[in-house]
Formats: sequence, C-alpha cells, structure tokens
Amino acid sequence: MLEDYLDINPEVTEAVRAGKPVVALESTIISHGMPYPRNVETALRVEQIVRQQGALPATIAILGGRLKVGLTPEEIGTLGKLGLKVHKASRRDLPFLVSKRADGATTVASTMIIAALAGIRVFATGGIGGVHRGATETFDISADLQELAHTNVAVVCAGVKSILDIGLTLEYLESNGVPVVGYQTEEMPAFYTRESGFKVDYRVDSAKEVAEALKAKWDLGLNGGIIIANPIPAAYAMDPAIISEAIARAIAESEETGIKGKDITPFLLDRVQQITGGHSLDSNIQLVFNNARLGAEIAIELSRL
Repeated sequence: MLEDYLDINPEVTEAVRAGKPVVALESTIISHGMPYPRNVETALRVEQIVRQQGALPATIAILGGRLKVGLTPEEIGTLGKLGLKVHKASRRDLPFLVSKRADGATTVASTMIIAALAGIRVFATGGIGGVHRGATETFDISADLQELAHTNVAVVCAGVKSILDIGLTLEYLESNGVPVVGYQTEEMPAFYTRESGFKVDYRVDSAKEVAEALKAKWDLGLNGGIIIANPIPAAYAMDPAIISEAIARAIAESEETGIKGKDITPFLLDRVQQITGGHSLDSNIQLVFNNARLGAEIAIELSRL
C-alpha cells in the first residue's frame, strides 16, 4: 500500500536494506527558511557534508502528491525557487497534499513520519518547533513535539528555536516522555546561542553513546524519538543580548500584524534575519552544517549495533 504514496530514491532503498547509515533531512528549511539561491546552496552543501562523513543523505519532501525520500539536486533546486509558494507540510497536511497531488515542504514532524516509513532512524535539522511564547493564552504548540513522543526517529538539532518558550517546551517534552540530551553539554542550546539557562535530561559525549541509548530505547519498545541538542559552534554563536532584542521586536511586529499559526515561525525567522543584518542567517546555516555532521556520525554508530 505504501508504494501508492511513497517514492524512495533507489540509493536510499539499497542503503536501508543493507543496514548502512542514512540521515533524513527536511525541506521546509529550503522553501521557508532561507532566500533563494542560498537555500539551495545550503541544502546541497548539507547533503555533501553527510556524504563526506560516511553516511547517505535523504532529503524529504512532497512533490506532485508523492512522498519523496532522497531528492535529486534538480528537485531541491525546484523547491528552492518556488520558496513560499510551496505548502508548509506538517502531519495534518499530508493526506490533503497527497490527495490533491500538491507540493509540500516537510517540517520536523512530517519529515519524521516519512523518514520512519522509509526505515530511516536519524534526522538532522536546524531547530525543532515547540511551545510558542504566550501559549498559555493561544495554545500555540508545534506538532513536532507530539511527533517526537510517538515516532521512532532521533532528531539532531541546535535546540528549540529561540523565538519559542524554551522552558515550557522542555516541560511539554518531559510530560510526553521525550528524552532531551545535550551533546557535550549539560545545558539546552538556544539555536543561535549555546546557552539558554535550562538543563538537558542527560549529557552525552560521543555519537556511540547516543546510538547505544537509541538502540536500548527502541529494543525496549519505548516508542518515540530522542532530541540530541547540539550547540552551535562557538565561532558562529550570536550575542544573546542582540538576538533577544531582535526576537522581541519580531514578536511584537507579528502581534501587531496578526500573523498566527504555521505562518508565524517563517515570519519571525525572516524578521530576525533582517533585524540582525543577515547575521542570524549565517548562524543558522552553520548550525545546520554542524548538526549534519553529528547526525551522520550517529547514523554510522547506530548502523554498527
């Protein structure tokens, strides 16, 4: 039945069947996260980094209603050029985009779903969604968190996007049994910065340690993912005061203009980029590269177990 909806690149199919390391990559970062052509350049560079580490990249998207695992460079280029014209696709959107034969760029949640369907267990991204600031009134909580509670895919990220409420996000994850581990850190990174003031559940110091925990979790039948929070490299981290001021301005503007729902995150990231003179975009790209390297290392260690 899955073949009616799912197209897996033959190279990815062969790697999964052979137990070789594969790293899933999302596509929202291509269409909604960066301007063209830098989005395409970044996506192709991320795939190159994964290959250089010894794993196989599998960028995921929805094209013509087909769930695609392992995009070609041409398909990545098409997504990048279309940009915001492509639907931002989370769990709730999948059946409608498929039935309407539409295009969709996958979020963390939908990338996890499609990766799991393809047998891929490790996913590298920039930052996960979470509980939005002011959620005690708006109840704006990303579907990423529920997906992490149920879908057996490990997510390597630079923490929760700093435009969100990190403390409430961590509480929500704890309530849903999602382990949050810090890679070579005891503090939850905050996307653009290495510190947030919040502690992780566990510290891990090697990719092998992560892989062993993943195997134990899933062998025990404990469904759901694990967050591997990988701090942005120090050389590319932003000044906390500068990024906090930029985020506050962007949030105020979103409230004034009434932007809500799935449009809010792309708007905030774009405004922060503009306010910081592009520095936040540079940091964003570097943290994605860093996560791709670690994701490949974890996939390799997991394939050895």
